[in-house]
Amino acid sequence: MSDVLRVPSAKIALSTASVYPERTPDAFELAARLGYDGVEIMVGADPVSQDVDVLERLVDHYQLPILAVHAPCLLVTQRVWGRDPWAKLVRAQKAAERLGARTVVVHPPFRWQRDYASDFETGLARMREETDVTFAVENMFPLRARGNEVVPYAPSWNPVDHDFPQVTLDLSHTAVSGTDALEMAAKLGDRLAHLHLADGVGTPNKDEHLVPGRGGQPCAPILERLATTGYGGLVVLEINTRKAASRSERVDDLAEGLAFARLHLAASTAGA
Repeated sequence: MSDVLRVPSAKIALSTASVYPERTPDAFELAARLGYDGVEIMVGADPVSQDVDVLERLVDHYQLPILAVHAPCLLVTQRVWGRDPWAKLVRAQKAAERLGARTVVVHPPFRWQRDYASDFETGLARMREETDVTFAVENMFPLRARGNEVVPYAPSWNPVDHDFPQVTLDLSHTAVSGTDALEMAAKLGDRLAHLHLADGVGTPNKDEHLVPGRGGQPCAPILERLATTGYGGLVVLEINTRKAASRSERVDDLAEGLAFARLHLAASTAGA
């Protein structure tokens, strides 16, 4: 018997959100320099993130693919690509198809988006029939105040118990919600199609997105689990570097996150 190093086919991408307040082109430059397999576009206020023509030129210039598109469904992006949430998803799908991205990340609807929320599961099912793009619904978290829990999402912040064939597991969000991330991954099984790799210490109502290994989430065990179960989805570093004292510190954080992911995706197994 000998030890065999088994490295899964999962690619590691850099979310463009990880370089904020730098811009989308900077994310391409840093991802290419550090050796990421591609990028995930967080569609947001940066005009470049919204412009498929410019994104195509960045792909060509850096020879780095766009592997996923995060639809503009945050509170701060409610007016990006219009106000109609279904129109946003259709536009994200078209952008992904044109850019060659295989995944669109989407959040559950807000509770006040009543029509959208009531049709969310069946609407996503209809869209899946029209495209090869995967729609991976992300786990979110409740808000807590004075001992009360408020859930701003419908049907829930937790996609595990709903009929979503593909799910994004975000490890900063599991920290905020107090969820056992390993248990959630086990319950999702093959439905876990996308991983947002980050960390958190579980501060109430604070979505920290720390560099993996700097919080209390089981980032290493999750990656090792994916490696040993033949995971073929994406691993996306989605961290917060806004408070980096310098660009070199930001680059160090992005390099550390990539090294962490590659290390723990390489699972040592026994083989003949």
